[in-house]
Amino acid sequence: MTFQNNPHHIPRNFGDRFAYGFVRFLRFFADLFFAKRYGHRAIVLETVAAVPGMVGATLTHLRCLRRIEDDRGWIRTLMDEAENERMHLMTFIEIAQPNWFERLLVILVQGFFYNAYFLLYLLAPAVAHRVVGYFEEEAYQSYTNYLALIDAGEHANVSAPEIAKKYWNLPDGATLRDVVLAVREDEAGHRDVNHGYANELGGQASAVRPASAEV
Repeated sequence: MTFQNNPHHIPRNFGDRFAYGFVRFLRFFADLFFAKRYGHRAIVLETVAAVPGMVGATLTHLRCLRRIEDDRGWIRTLMDEAENERMHLMTFIEIAQPNWFERLLVILVQGFFYNAYFLLYLLAPAVAHRVVGYFEEEAYQSYTNYLALIDAGEHANVSAPEIAKKYWNLPDGATLRDVVLAVREDEAGHRDVNHGYANELGGQASAVRPASAEV
């Protein structure tokens, strides 16, 4: 089966390379710890993914107040992103019940990432959005891999939880595969929005290379 491509923003300056390196560093440890346990991976990573939108919205709100200027819709977009990522988390908690160690890991990872991202956004908001863009590229690929394992029968295609059916307006017979497709589409949207914001803040034109995602 061939899934749609996952465009990759080509790093063009130090900030881009820093963002890409940081995300790849996080991906290394996620792969090392979770391997193919994608449901459990999603629980931990979605607690991180829900942080940037709220941080960005808060700091954008304060900047607009200081400068007495319009936010051009950024605040609502970023808050919606944070809410969307939180719903991803709530959905996967129903699918893959986290154990006590994973719950502790969530607290530790979120505590580190929130403070690091807050500081990064204060100092270099363009780089902060680029981090999220690359993070969402990785998320898209992770969910593509998850779909491949479901299709191969290595992950049970269980019924979609009720919370997912209500949030994405899925039919009664929806399955885990339908949920993963919906979540992956969300991540693609966050990827494009954050790369776009990074381009605007950094004065860059789009530099995208299609990345094949065939399975």
